[in-house]
Amino acid sequence: MILIIDDDAVVRSSLTFLLKRAGYETEAVPGPKEALAIVRATAPRLILMDMNFTMTTTGEEGIQLLKQVKIFRPDVPVILMTAWGSISLAVQGMQAGAFDFITKPWNNLVLLKSINTALELCEQKTEKKEPLNRTDADNKFHFDKIIGQSTALMDVLGTVSRIAPTNASVLITGESGTGKELIAEAIHANSPRAKEAFVKVNLGGLSQSLFESEMFGHKKGAFTDAYIDRTGRFEMANKGTIFLDEIGDLELSCQVKLLRVLQDQTFEVLGDSRPRKVDIRVVSATNCSLPEMVAARTFREDLFYRINLITVHLPALRERREDIPLLARYFADRQSEMNGLANVRFSSEALTYLQRLPYPGNIRELKNLVERTMLVSGKSVIDVSDFEGQCHNVMETKRSIPTSFEGLTLDELEKQTILQALETHNGNLSHVATALGISRAALYRRLEKYDIPVDK
Repeated sequence: MILIIDDDAVVRSSLTFLLKRAGYETEAVPGPKEALAIVRATAPRLILMDMNFTMTTTGEEGIQLLKQVKIFRPDVPVILMTAWGSISLAVQGMQAGAFDFITKPWNNLVLLKSINTALELCEQKTEKKEPLNRTDADNKFHFDKIIGQSTALMDVLGTVSRIAPTNASVLITGESGTGKELIAEAIHANSPRAKEAFVKVNLGGLSQSLFESEMFGHKKGAFTDAYIDRTGRFEMANKGTIFLDEIGDLELSCQVKLLRVLQDQTFEVLGDSRPRKVDIRVVSATNCSLPEMVAARTFREDLFYRINLITVHLPALRERREDIPLLARYFADRQSEMNGLANVRFSSEALTYLQRLPYPGNIRELKNLVERTMLVSGKSVIDVSDFEGQCHNVMETKRSIPTSFEGLTLDELEKQTILQALETHNGNLSHVATALGISRAALYRRLEKYDIPVDK
């Protein structure tokens, strides 16, 4: 049974009709007194709760009722509803334990999707969770691009296998190079949306001026240089999944625009005032600490709650060292296949050496090391000395980049470091990014920030 709590009889009737048509049993009451009587006597599957029951519009009554409900039924998901939506109210509700926050007038599709997701996740919590092993992962799910069988990795894949069938928004966290994009692809591939589009957007490499055109699209003539109609990423992802990579690097002004779409899944194309609806699942990723950014007011708290209904944290490579031989073998075989090279073997000492390295760049660093060593050595059996030589070259490159410039600000220091690296590597951006220990996307952002031409 879904319990509806709202002082407006019309709202109660509308919600009752909508939910019954969707196949749910409902019970509707006008206020906190009646609601608490039902909650004490029985456990609803879910509660839809208004936040104001008198003439006040502060939402304090709803927050108080939510806290009381959570005392009696801590495991029952609660979705808050109010016609007086505000950032602070949404955040208070999430902090008090609400599952979601819907503003009136509501979008039926968005509301039903939120209800379905809440119920699915609630049912999963009550089920006994058996640890996932690699054999079951390969036989039952699409995890073929994810290499490894360590406990840390299998815990992640177990979580992915449980949340993939739902519509829950997912935030993937972890250091740069840990494979967040592969996990996002696995969530999509194991979901009911697998046959629809999976659209990737690198928000870190997207400038503020291009955000709306890139994400929402534009009509011909909407602005200077808009010579043709352009379909935005959200429209491309309709019925499928949109992957918002490096969401922690998104400008605050763009965060507001993104939140509006995620709130009710509607948007407007530039040059066209007609709202368009989309049905998408949102998966985001970041190597930043979003809670710290929220505290520093560089990331909106309401957007943070909207994107991380489920959080999947990827372990660093140094936390799953037993997977390193498998990963090295995979990268070597793929390099041989791509370049028509003979297969190579690694000596046991070489694999032991690889397992001892710190890998600040994680899997991406291991991949580059294996491929570079294969190409440079040209050997059929790679030994410790081959890997040591390549690691030494990278360290020498890093030491050639100055770490301080007397009297410069941090921004000036960063700019000069990038310019020095560009000169050292003759403008090869891949080598510059590797030497600086950052991704190519992060390097592109800094080139744009400091107005450094790419052809340098």
